[in-house]
Amino acid sequence: MINKTLFAAVLGGLIGGIAGAYLAIHLARGATAVQPGIAAPVHPQAVVSASRIELRDTDGRVRAELAMSADGGPALYFFDAAGRNRMVMGLYSPAEGEAPSLVLNDAQQRAAGIFRLFGTLDTPVVVLKSRGHDRSVYGLNPNSTDPFLANYTDDGTKSDVFGRY
Repeated sequence: MINKTLFAAVLGGLIGGIAGAYLAIHLARGATAVQPGIAAPVHPQAVVSASRIELRDTDGRVRAELAMSADGGPALYFFDAAGRNRMVMGLYSPAEGEAPSLVLNDAQQRAAGIFRLFGTLDTPVVVLKSRGHDRSVYGLNPNSTDPFLANYTDDGTKSDVFGRY
C-alpha cells in the first residue's frame, strides 16, 4: 500500500509539474501577445507638412528657417545671433526659371556673394558685390557657355576682362 501511495504521489507531482509548466508557458505567451494590442507600436509619419519650419538656439532665437520666399521660391535661410539674414540657399521665383542659388549676405544683410545658375542653359555664375553693388561677375555665358569675367568700378562702369556678359 505504501508503494502504491508513493507511486501515486510521484505520478501526481509529475503530472502537476508538467501541467503547471504548460499553463505558465501559455499564459506568458498570451500576456506578451496581448501587450502590443494594448500599446500599439508607433510608426513615424512619412511626411511632415508646414508652411515654415524654424530652428531655434538655446536662447529661443531663430537661427535657420525653411520657408517660401516672398517671390515664391523655396529657401533655407540662416541667421546670425543678432537675427540678421547671413545666408540663403534656395530657388529663384518661377518667373526667373526657378534657378538654384546660394547667397552670402554681409552684416547689413546685403548680398555680398551669389552663386547661381542662369539663363536657358542653366550656366553657373558667381557675382561678387560690395555694399550692394556688383563688383565682379564670373561665369559661363548663358547663350554660348563661353567663359566671361566682367568687373565694375565703384560708379558702376563695366569693364569686360574677357568674354561677353
